[in-house]
Amino acid sequence: MRVLFSLNHPAHYHMFKRLVKMLQEDGHETEYVICNKDVLEDLLKSDGVPYIKLQQRRHRKSSALSVMINGVVDMLEKDWLLMKYVGHHRPDIMIGTDLCIGHVGLLKHIPSLFFNEDDYEINKAACLLSYPFVSGVVSPDVCNVGRSFERKKIPYRGYQKLAYIHPKYFTADYQLVRKYIGDVDTYYILRLVSLTAGHDISGKHQGIDNDLLDRLITLLESRGKVLISSERPLAEKYQKYQLNAPASCMHHLMQFATLFIADSQSMCFEAGLMGVPYIRFNDFVGKISVLNQVENEYQLGYGVRTCDAAKLLQLADDLTCTPNLKEQWRQKKERLFQDKIDVNLFWKWLIENYPQSRKNLQDYKE
Repeated sequence: MRVLFSLNHPAHYHMFKRLVKMLQEDGHETEYVICNKDVLEDLLKSDGVPYIKLQQRRHRKSSALSVMINGVVDMLEKDWLLMKYVGHHRPDIMIGTDLCIGHVGLLKHIPSLFFNEDDYEINKAACLLSYPFVSGVVSPDVCNVGRSFERKKIPYRGYQKLAYIHPKYFTADYQLVRKYIGDVDTYYILRLVSLTAGHDISGKHQGIDNDLLDRLITLLESRGKVLISSERPLAEKYQKYQLNAPASCMHHLMQFATLFIADSQSMCFEAGLMGVPYIRFNDFVGKISVLNQVENEYQLGYGVRTCDAAKLLQLADDLTCTPNLKEQWRQKKERLFQDKIDVNLFWKWLIENYPQSRKNLQDYKE
């Protein structure tokens, strides 16, 4: 079987790389296809992984309207490039997080499985541009793919991030952590992002500003080391807290943290799956099914809206004063793992036996 993986984000390479290795070990031919994604390409190069790059023109982004127009142009251009590629190198199935696999798959009569764990209402534009065209939507059972597309949903009892966060696939290295933070037992990571990803483009969702950051540092600094990881430029007064470590070390650093506070969805989710207490501070609280389950059913983290900074500070105070905090969260994490499947094994079974597997999901056994 020839399996094409079309990627549009570095995180999705991490998500699929164990699956790709498993398929290769079973004798299947696999290939990665990317477009102009500098960080993703650098990651593939650093891992020595072969890939196909579909070269697109770069567009200047000057306004919200031009960003939208350029996005449509980019999608159509990539549709065309991918269609030409699969015309000469036809795969048996296309896998990915890229909208274009559905368009090309439909035109070329190639099955396409779109992987997503965002709810329909959170990322409606991407869903409407992909779901009508793909063969199936591979999504956690708790996710809402929209009533119109429920028939395309291929549910599983897990989360995408378990493909690389599960202890079976990831072991944190404390010696590596010490290299960047020194010999410190208690440290807190504050993660600041610019909320501009697909479901953040409205600009209405605020995060941790400098005033709140100052108050968090004052609260935490007397109890441990404060580390700031930031996508946005930091003022000079915060430079001494800045975490200067490569992105490849971030999960190792997160694993041994006492508390993780962020305005990032994704990294809070990862922290919770690692058994690290987190506080998520943004306006998506209560709107994302996978995080609702992690926070409400497994109680591995807390979501706080940006109108309630006082609650964020109170939670940070309470958690850093909680005895046996790490052991409590370890037990919660173990309960989650007992409830979830090995997603890599399920995905492998699904792909190798497609389309029969889709019709007989009840037959899957680990």
